[in-house]
Amino acid sequence: MKLIIATIKPFKLEEVREALTGIGVRGMMVTEIKGFGAQSGHTEIYRGAEYAVNFVPKIKLEIAVSAAMADQVVETIATAARTGKIGDGKIFVLDIAQALRVRTGETNDDAL
Repeated sequence: MKLIIATIKPFKLEEVREALTGIGVRGMMVTEIKGFGAQSGHTEIYRGAEYAVNFVPKIKLEIAVSAAMADQVVETIATAARTGKIGDGKIFVLDIAQALRVRTGETNDDAL
C-alpha cells in the first residue's frame, strides 16, 4: 500500500478530483494549506501599500492506494494539476505499513 501526498494549486482541485475518480480512486483527504517553494511567495498591493506574501495558498491531497495503482495515481495527478507555471506543486509517495477500516475491522488492502 502507498500513501500519495500531493500539493496542488487550489483552482485545480476539482479537475484533479474528477480525473482520480475516473481511474477508480474511491476516497481522498483534502486540506487547505499555505507554503512556499521555488515560488517563494509574491507581493500584493493592499490600500495602496505593497507587501510581501511569504506563504502561498495550496491544497494538500492525501490518497491511500494499493501499490499496483500508485504510479497511475501519480501520473493522473501530475497531468490534471499541471499548468506549466511555477508553483504547480509536488507529489510524494510513501509506504503504508498498516491500514484499518474502523467500522468493519478490515485491514490493509481491504481497508482501502
